[in-house]
Amino acid sequence: MTVADDALASAARWVQDSPVALATVVGTSGSAPRQAGAAMVVAADGRIAGSVSGGCVEAAVVDLAEATLTSGEPTLRTFGFAADDLFDVGLTCGGRIEVLVQRVGPDDGLADVAARVARGDAVAVVTVLEHPDPRRVGERLVVDAPSTSGATGLRRMLEERALAMLASGATGDVHCGPDGSPLASGVRAFVQTWTPPPRLVVLGAVDFARALAGAGRFLGYDVTVCDARPAFTTSDRFPDAHRVVVDWPHRYLDAEVAAGRFDARTVVCVLTHDARFDVPTLTRALRLPIAYVGAMGSRRTHRERLEQLRAAGLTPGELDRLHSPLGLDLGARTPEETAISILAEVVAVRRGGTGRGLGDTEGPIHRAAPAPDRPPAGTSGWPTVDVGRTRSPVR
Repeated sequence: MTVADDALASAARWVQDSPVALATVVGTSGSAPRQAGAAMVVAADGRIAGSVSGGCVEAAVVDLAEATLTSGEPTLRTFGFAADDLFDVGLTCGGRIEVLVQRVGPDDGLADVAARVARGDAVAVVTVLEHPDPRRVGERLVVDAPSTSGATGLRRMLEERALAMLASGATGDVHCGPDGSPLASGVRAFVQTWTPPPRLVVLGAVDFARALAGAGRFLGYDVTVCDARPAFTTSDRFPDAHRVVVDWPHRYLDAEVAAGRFDARTVVCVLTHDARFDVPTLTRALRLPIAYVGAMGSRRTHRERLEQLRAAGLTPGELDRLHSPLGLDLGARTPEETAISILAEVVAVRRGGTGRGLGDTEGPIHRAAPAPDRPPAGTSGWPTVDVGRTRSPVR
């Protein structure tokens, strides 16, 4: 469970007794200790869950939360590096975070959002941070599917942007005009998304797959191990996998895509290094709009595999998406070390990292993830409940 999930779940329980104050990180820069979306909840009786800074400014945020519970007015506060005054409230890491604090009551829909998140549904909550009309600040909109209400103007724009961010699992702010025009300014809203865990599909029931399944589960992936050989593909061999499937890998990919269970965050790792499995599997995987496709094998195997994939009709652009031999150069030897190497490359690809040592790089340590350049493959498996809202409606 993430910091935001912990705060959301606690807030949903506590708000049944009395209003709570929900503090959410809505903006960051530099070496911020928490990313946008991190949250902390403060109950009227002093109970606290979650975190917005890892400790640096928590006490100040609690004070803001208590004041917000009394006034009912949302507060937007920026915390940066307090270099001039040793006793000033600030971030020792040199970064900056922007925190929104709101009072949330039992009728504001928080429990419903928490229930959806607990079920693994995809849902986004849009909160207005800035608006020419100060009364509109703090308005919230819950989005999980295209609206059927024929919304126009600002509401329609925020719905569309939220759905686009929900498709990629992105959290952040959006800007537009009060009438919803994307070319105008004046309105700033924060979109926080909750999505089902990203999928890690490990194709090939080899020894390395066991370690990769365990490391992937630790990182929060929904892990599948698939192989056509029943003797090797058993739950006993892969206890950390969420599911173990006996099937030809390329056929399994076809079925999952048809069912809409892959999206832009999906990771596929082909560990078989056997042309009978690799070529048909990679031919399909490299044509999917997913986050990462990697294949295990020696450099000689890689060269031979490329020739076979070219013969199968893959284009240079499609082949450029293949990470092979997969993993970063960590000097890994054991299956466990190899799993770290593979997932380190996955993290670098998904987050826009270089794979170099931090001491050899410059600039922010916590960089923004690269924006997805295409929608996910088949989101039809996600819920299709009508759009709801809390507090005042966004029009």
